[in-house]
Amino acid sequence: MDSRILSLAERVIRRSDSAHPADAVLRLELQADRRFAAHQAAEVSYLVFSYFRWRGWLEEAKSLGEQITHAADLAAKFKTNPEHFSDSELVARSVPHWLQDEIQCTPEFARALQSQPKLWLRARPGQGRSLAQRLGHCRIFGSGPLADALEYCGREDLFRTAEFHAGDFEVQDLSSQAVGLACAPEPGQTWWDACAGEGGKLLHLSDLMNNKGLIWATDRVEWRLRWLKRRAARAKAFNYRLTVWDGGPKLPTKTKFDGVLVDAPCSGTGTWQRNPHARWTLTKKDITELARLQAELLTHAAAAVKPGGKLLYSVCSLGRAETVNLVEVVESRLTGFTPLQLVDPLIPNALPAARLFLWPQHFGGNGMFIAAWVRTAT
Repeated sequence: MDSRILSLAERVIRRSDSAHPADAVLRLELQADRRFAAHQAAEVSYLVFSYFRWRGWLEEAKSLGEQITHAADLAAKFKTNPEHFSDSELVARSVPHWLQDEIQCTPEFARALQSQPKLWLRARPGQGRSLAQRLGHCRIFGSGPLADALEYCGREDLFRTAEFHAGDFEVQDLSSQAVGLACAPEPGQTWWDACAGEGGKLLHLSDLMNNKGLIWATDRVEWRLRWLKRRAARAKAFNYRLTVWDGGPKLPTKTKFDGVLVDAPCSGTGTWQRNPHARWTLTKKDITELARLQAELLTHAAAAVKPGGKLLYSVCSLGRAETVNLVEVVESRLTGFTPLQLVDPLIPNALPAARLFLWPQHFGGNGMFIAAWVRTAT
């Protein structure tokens, strides 16, 4: 193993903590040291994320370099011979023990967490097959709207492709795409993406609305909205307005909406396949505080839904506090809303349900929870 690559991986791991996520530290380190070619940067990334993915198997008494090497060996062994690892071993070691109070960590879930994440793209409406042919190395997920969801299996830097710069696709996880499909906005409607972040779901809503109607996009942090504006320009999405909202009872507009999406800040337990570092920094206290924030956001945003309009809640988390328990808390506060039955966008023939769990072991996307209501009274 190249000593420079191992040394940088060690530095990233040492500097990563709850306030400094490993992916952000890695990005900054690579930006600061331009000596690494693209393939070397990929090796560093592989070592860092293998370390956190297999941390439950590592001996802290050994040097960090030895632990990183061992983690890489475990990752390679799991890829070629996953049955070498027993179900009980994976359940016990892949996540912190306290998580069992929040999520039923099945062997299937644990195996998904220890696998390499898939890279999902969302093509512009109706362009999935054409994009797959042009990019190559793509697997089309399904039919209908799901024909625009592509798994990319190649090695090219997609952000350098002409198709990306032309706005022909977004890098967007499959389960995140499912949220937009569950919203099912119609052209000409008025929607509010209350926790828009950098705009992934807003851009999907805009595409589904054929760039017609209006979408309000808000976030607590202004710099995210500035980044959203840049992304929207590349995607040629124009039917939106941006403003900061602190999540409080004072809403950013008096407009009443056909639909409100609250894709709330969350613990991200559903992303632990893609972001293994977070497994070891999250605490029970974090989840409790996030659940309180989620309930406030959802309760406040509900006031902006017009009669007959939809309210959707989504989080890339799978624990009880942020999903079924949260829904019970919010329903005790809301008046004039009834649960809205949704068909799982990834299983078009599934029976409708008002609460959807999307598990990473089923389709290879992030874990996601979606709940929906319709306003029946003023």
